[in-house]
Amino acid sequence: MPRSAPPPAWVIDRRRVIGDQIRAARLHRDLTQERVALTIGMDRATYNRIEQGHASPLLDSLIRIADAIGVPLSQLVADDAGE
Repeated sequence: MPRSAPPPAWVIDRRRVIGDQIRAARLHRDLTQERVALTIGMDRATYNRIEQGHASPLLDSLIRIADAIGVPLSQLVADDAGE
């Protein structure tokens, strides 16, 4: 099975921005990574990798994260979410 090419740098950069937006929303709600991960049925290490931008989550996971934090999905992925 052929391996897919790694994502370009701009995709990795955007993934980090989304992770930062997830973290900011979680902290604003005073939630721990452990609490969010438990709520969505994900181990904390995997959740941490999403926040750090090291993992590319499925859309379903992003939807669950937004729901667990209590924010619209668009807030986590919007280009201007932090502005």
